[in-house]
Amino acid sequence: QDSSDDIEDVSLYDADDDASRRSKKSKIRHPVASFFHLFFRVSAIVVYVLCELLTSSFIACMVTIILLLSCDFWAVKNVTGRLMVGLRWWNQVDDDGRSHWVFEARKGSGQGGKTSSEAESRIFWLGLITCPMIWVIFAFSALFSFKVKWLAVVVMGVVLQGANLYGYVRCKVGSRKNLTSMATSYLGKQFLRQTMATEDQAAS
Repeated sequence: QDSSDDIEDVSLYDADDDASRRSKKSKIRHPVASFFHLFFRVSAIVVYVLCELLTSSFIACMVTIILLLSCDFWAVKNVTGRLMVGLRWWNQVDDDGRSHWVFEARKGSGQGGKTSSEAESRIFWLGLITCPMIWVIFAFSALFSFKVKWLAVVVMGVVLQGANLYGYVRCKVGSRKNLTSMATSYLGKQFLRQTMATEDQAAS
């Protein structure tokens, strides 16, 4: 069956909880979800760093890390993103065998709204962005230190956590055109700021 990536941006069908709207923005309303959002991914990194000290079995370390990464991928994709920031991404196949990627955002949780707790939002995005960057560093470290046996593990970490990062960024900013325009706007502002700073130095 032929599969094409048809992108569809829709609103999250789950209704906003009236009680959560009235709660304080700084309060962590889902402590269990916030804990597990960080627990699996941080545990995978800790096991990777300390595995040679904990055990001499490479297989045991590899299986443990992959299990933690898999649990993290499932929890972040299906639970913590929806509870903590009101975002969700998923894939469905229609009757014709066409693959549709759907990026959902609860009303008010996108660019203009703030229905989510600010504390939970910070925890969510900090963990979502920082951990894939750490796995990328591990990948370059394993490559340049010729630890070939660890490459499969770190690549798995980059792929699984990078997929969640990409999916939630798409949920947050919308279509690829919006993502491209945001990047272009940011680079343009940085270039303009640097140009003006250079002119000020030259004038002085």
